[in-house]
Order: sequence, then structure tokens, then C-alpha cells
Amino acid sequence: MKTLKIYTLAVLFSFLAFNCSNDDDATPEPAGPDFSGTFTQEDQMGRPAVNTVFVSSTSKDMFNTTIPSEQNAAFQGMFESNLLALSPAYADGGRNALMLDAPTFTGLLATDVLNVSLDGTTTFFDGTNVLTGRALADDVITVELLLIFGGEDFTENPTLSDDNVSANDKTFLDSFPYLASPW
Repeated sequence: MKTLKIYTLAVLFSFLAFNCSNDDDATPEPAGPDFSGTFTQEDQMGRPAVNTVFVSSTSKDMFNTTIPSEQNAAFQGMFESNLLALSPAYADGGRNALMLDAPTFTGLLATDVLNVSLDGTTTFFDGTNVLTGRALADDVITVELLLIFGGEDFTENPTLSDDNVSANDKTFLDSFPYLASPW
């Protein structure tokens, strides 16, 4: 009986000692992301609402999977037709506040990328700088509406030139990740 207790204690002790060992060094590093396989681009949106407004519903999938360097040639004509249908002010050489006529403006928009200034102000529009990037607080939709409907001095069609949302509903953070906290 005494021998059985010793064996039981010895087994229990070795079991505890084995399970309490410091094996942190033997833990494998977590694997990085797995990029194997086939991936398909589903959407792109360098400039918000451009795809929504200017790409016909039957062409959205094609636009979303076309690389930006090929978008202008493939979609500028569609963008221009849709712009002229939305804002007849561009007919007969009308221009927006950037002094861009319909072909030039839609050529800019048809390549759906977000330009970023590497050595200046980064903003969608601040009164001086235009399309040099995008700050979180930039009122992107109002800027796009102004450029579509506002004419040369932003006064042409005031009822369609503002989304009437002047700020985010919550304050952005001062440090990374900068986004406002969720509700």
C-alpha cells in the first residue's frame, strides 16, 4: 500500500512538473497572412460616389474590376454622357469651378484613384487645394456636388450643390486610428 502511494505521488508529481514546464521558447510564431490562392477585385472607390453616379448600373462590375490605367479609355464617354444628363450646364462648353469642361472633368473622374500630394496640403477641397488627397473631415460629397452642379462659381444650382451634412456626427480622434469611436 505504501508503495502504491509512492508510485501514485511520483506519477502525479511528474505529470504536474511536465505540464508546468516553461515551453514558451517552443511555441511557434504565428503564421502571416496567407496570400496563396486566387483573389478577385470586387470594388474600388478612390473617389466616393463617382462610381455610384457616373457608371451605368449594367457596367458597375466591369468598372470595379478594370484597373485604373484602363478606366479612362473604357468609361470616360459614359461619364460624360451621364454628366451632361445630370447637369446641362456643361453643354456648349460650360465649365465647373475648376474651369474644367465636360470632357476634361469626366476624364479626370473616370480614372477612379485618390490623388495624394506628397509635399503639400492633403485635402479633397479646402478652397485653394483641390483633389490633393483626402482628410477625414473633408466634405467629399458636397465638393463633388459643387463640381457637378455648381457651375464656375458654385452658385449655378444651389439646391443640388450641397448634401447639407456639414460634419461627421462624432468627433474624430487626435491619434491613430483617428476615426470617431463607434456608436
